[in-house]
Amino acid sequence: MDYDVIIIGAGPGGYVSAIRLGQLGKKVLVIEKKYLGGVCLNEGCIPVKALVYASHLREKVNYAKKEMGFLVKDEGFEIEKLRIWKDRVVERLKRGIETLFKNYKIEWIMGEGRLIDKNSVEVSFQGEKKVFTADFTIIATGSKPLSLPGFEPDGELIWTSTQAVSLSKIPSKLIILGAGAIGLEFAYIYKNLGSDVEIYEIMPQILPGADREMAEELRKVLTRKGIKIYLNAKAIGIEKKGDSLDLILEVDGKEERRGGEVLLLAVGRAPVFDGIEPGRIGIKTDGKFIITDSQMRASIPNIFAIGDVTGPPLLAHRASKQGIVAAEAIAGLDAKFEPKVIPNVVYTEPQLASVGISEEEAKEREIKYSIGKFPFIANGKAVSSGETSGFVKIVGELNTNKILGVHILGPEASSLIGEGLVAMEMSGELHHLADPIHPHPSLCEAIMEAGENFFKKAIHILN
Repeated sequence: MDYDVIIIGAGPGGYVSAIRLGQLGKKVLVIEKKYLGGVCLNEGCIPVKALVYASHLREKVNYAKKEMGFLVKDEGFEIEKLRIWKDRVVERLKRGIETLFKNYKIEWIMGEGRLIDKNSVEVSFQGEKKVFTADFTIIATGSKPLSLPGFEPDGELIWTSTQAVSLSKIPSKLIILGAGAIGLEFAYIYKNLGSDVEIYEIMPQILPGADREMAEELRKVLTRKGIKIYLNAKAIGIEKKGDSLDLILEVDGKEERRGGEVLLLAVGRAPVFDGIEPGRIGIKTDGKFIITDSQMRASIPNIFAIGDVTGPPLLAHRASKQGIVAAEAIAGLDAKFEPKVIPNVVYTEPQLASVGISEEEAKEREIKYSIGKFPFIANGKAVSSGETSGFVKIVGELNTNKILGVHILGPEASSLIGEGLVAMEMSGELHHLADPIHPHPSLCEAIMEAGENFFKKAIHILN
């Protein structure tokens, strides 16, 4: 065989798996058709969060001017410089991956891989095709934006997240179809960069599946920031009109039209199987995603699959952990992908981070539960930073006091959720969050006091 392992795809699943294999002394070839880091690093997670940060800075400048007496003027921004800065962030991280690949002697080819059989991969690159063999193959081809019939992206009037993150222009009016994480994050970015933003969601709440109270509070916060959000709105057509368009909707059984300069489709993602075609070589799927065991092994024993091709939740950190498990399983270690909980974050400002089950899920499962809550407006660090929107909500089981879910809407929620994540992974109880002495002043005190509120003994709010 040419290699111990061939990995198809260099996103947060593929490149992480390659590095772990390199650490374990394996000879690895990575095949990536577009760029190291995949969609996450180049078109998704990283550049989107960079733009969220930039737009939040603009929001904070205006807050400092209005509330703190700073003599600053918001004279706009240079879109080209912003784009260059965002790209520089991405390039720095890509160079880091390249350095790690070099140090661990990981080879990689910019090309498209096609599975020939369980040991062979044909690679198209530099105008030619070559077949490489390996003892093991890892499929890590990721996902792509979903399209809707009649709403096919054209890169001009109809965008996907790929066009939105490229920052080619700031539309005077941006219409977003879908109020999931992607839709909300771009709504926040483009609103702060100068667009009039409207979001249309077919479901009765934003972030379908999220804790309803948390989602509703985020909707209110974003609405106060000037983002218009419409629920129970079904898109049924589109009419292009030169350099603008009309979105045709069905709202409460009636047809309505909404005009805009650009429509952003944010209606979900689908697995990428270009060149893989699982059924062709006998890899079993559930009709949409590859079926794997706890070691990420597919139905063909020496083929593994990780990341978005294995099903929801389609999250980069899930893919990375699966990549490590697959690498260690290939090396003969007793590794399994059996997380008790997986965190989820929406990177608006404020951020919404969750781990575990929602209050609605607790009700559906007929679990006897109680709630501990604490608002950031009662937290000294949040007030002193001017970041008081949102609250911490902990769902706990009565009698046992076991933590069932932690939900945080507020500043730095993506970092704060780690406290709840570790507690839940260790089968923690509410007192594990409520009893430890937390630093003061700090945002994490809100988690402590939410835990105390579960026991009706929070200090800085009425219980």
